[in-house]
Amino acid sequence: MKIGVVVFPGSNCDQDMIYTLRKMDHEVVELWHKDIDLQGVEMVVLPGGFSYGDYLRSGAIARFSPIMEQVIAFADKGGYVLGVCNGFQVLCESGLLPGTLQHNTSHSFICKNVHLKPVSKTAAITASLDDSRAYMIPVAHGEGNYYADEATYQQLVANDQILFRYSNAQAEVSEAANINGSLDNIAGVCNAGKNVFGMMPHPERAADANLGNQDGLLLFESLFNNLGVEA
Repeated sequence: MKIGVVVFPGSNCDQDMIYTLRKMDHEVVELWHKDIDLQGVEMVVLPGGFSYGDYLRSGAIARFSPIMEQVIAFADKGGYVLGVCNGFQVLCESGLLPGTLQHNTSHSFICKNVHLKPVSKTAAITASLDDSRAYMIPVAHGEGNYYADEATYQQLVANDQILFRYSNAQAEVSEAANINGSLDNIAGVCNAGKNVFGMMPHPERAADANLGNQDGLLLFESLFNNLGVEA
């Protein structure tokens, strides 16, 4: 699969993502934020980092980068888009995903391994995962508190758009496992068309044996296998 990884000023997880995707034998091209050509990619990935220094709200300035007009048009035509951490924030700011990311309730930057319980049975990134177990994935964010109004939340539930919830190591979802105050422990969502995916935790940081954790690789394998692309 040909995948474009967008690089904004302040992106710092782009090379982690590129390394992981290339290790899975995908063709990867870097897309600079000022580009207006997606180079025929079949998927766009918005990586983590601090685009434009996270001035204003996280992702609020990156949403107006020239490349985003192309990404929005690509997604609107059914193209696959994945946003991780800051990328998730950019997707919400762009209107490609519902809801928004607020400051963590602790008002502290959280950087540690957390556990995720897969939720959606119909989204590619979770369809092959075991919802009876927890997946250990790192987080690194100050604004990961997911919020949506009640009507939007009910639509997310009804349409099976909730990808992950924060849980403990036994896959139990509880207030104690909610690291940032997210609505209903939500750690990731997709759009109604299930071609745009966003999540705060970093699966690319848990996808190599050298890191002692390959749970993130399982998420990527589910994503690509269920898009009809062999991982």
